[in-house]
Amino acid sequence: MAKRKANQIKQEKNFREELVTQLLTLSTSGFGLVAALAWNETIQDFVKEFIEPRIPGSGLLSKFLYALLITLLAVLITYQLSRLAAHFQQRKS
Repeated sequence: MAKRKANQIKQEKNFREELVTQLLTLSTSGFGLVAALAWNETIQDFVKEFIEPRIPGSGLLSKFLYALLITLLAVLITYQLSRLAAHFQQRKS
């Protein structure tokens, strides 16, 4: 009987830990999406205000520059976050 109770308490603890982990993942993803949308709008406005006026008729070129900026930011941020995660993983071991 005591063993069954201990097992039930362990399962409840595991459930709570998993719930918190999933809520953290969900909220982080949500805030990440909001940040990405904010950056998206900011970079689009930058291209419209600073690139298009200086290069007339640059609609397609502006879109390529925008795509290039987004790609460079994504690669740079992903690379830096991967290095940081590896650093923390190495310290944990």
